[in-house]
Amino acid sequence: MKVFVTGAAGFIGGSIAAGLVKAGHEVLGLVRKPEQLEEVKKIGVTGVLGSLTDRDLLIAQAQAADAVINAASSDNRAAVEAFIDALAGSGKVFLHTSGSSIVGDASGGEGTDNIYYEDKLPAPTEDKAARVAIDTLVLDAANKGVRSAVLCNTLIYGHGALPRDSVQLPRLLKQARKSGIVRHVGPGRNIWSNTHIDDVVDLYLLALEKTEAGTFYFVESGEASFGEMSNAIARALNLGPAQDWPLEQAKEEWGYEMASYGLGSNSRVRGERARKLGWQPHRPPVLDWIAGDMLRA
Repeated sequence: MKVFVTGAAGFIGGSIAAGLVKAGHEVLGLVRKPEQLEEVKKIGVTGVLGSLTDRDLLIAQAQAADAVINAASSDNRAAVEAFIDALAGSGKVFLHTSGSSIVGDASGGEGTDNIYYEDKLPAPTEDKAARVAIDTLVLDAANKGVRSAVLCNTLIYGHGALPRDSVQLPRLLKQARKSGIVRHVGPGRNIWSNTHIDDVVDLYLLALEKTEAGTFYFVESGEASFGEMSNAIARALNLGPAQDWPLEQAKEEWGYEMASYGLGSNSRVRGERARKLGWQPHRPPVLDWIAGDMLRA
């Protein structure tokens, strides 16, 4: 299959692209910088120079491909609209990447008992309404002859196919190395579902082959609190116990969005549809990965 992947030089997109190549697919990958063309070539991907603002380019690549995977941005509505317009009536697969901060509660590090399921999503917060609207647009494309699906990733850990960082844990690690103190937002009781990048790739490949149109998937294989993860990082670095960090101070380090939602919220979800599709995540749980593999170069 010929697959067009956006974000092909990124952590998620590059890993998906490399996995597709290994599975025997022909992959064209959107990259923003000329030097990334050679980088993705090393993982077997033909680079396409451009951006998500290049509507004509996105349409041309989508129409020339057998399937499209958007792994560049969860929040670029114009790009999603371009892909849907290009693929309408074709029956081709369109996999869109979202993120489970859509159910985030910005709790300031406090915990919750709330767990969300794919068919029982809460109304989005004002901060996440636009992303949820894009997810809905993708799912509704099933009514336009597109085999569309949303893969809503949780906290992803692991080492990707390219030397890129994931979103959340590397920020904790960087701050700890800079200050000598591991910190979490508030008391660190907030819990996130999570999954290993290699298991994520497995699901994208499976969805490419088997997804039904208009399906929303949570991508998760476990969960842990930020207190547990930050203390695991502290042990891996041979530092003292992780410390609480008031939200306002955390915002100064990580910014409003990351401190409030990426690191200071709860996002507890269950991905039942992926397992019904045949997905079998089997990589080490996040705390084991932090202890045994996080610091691997």
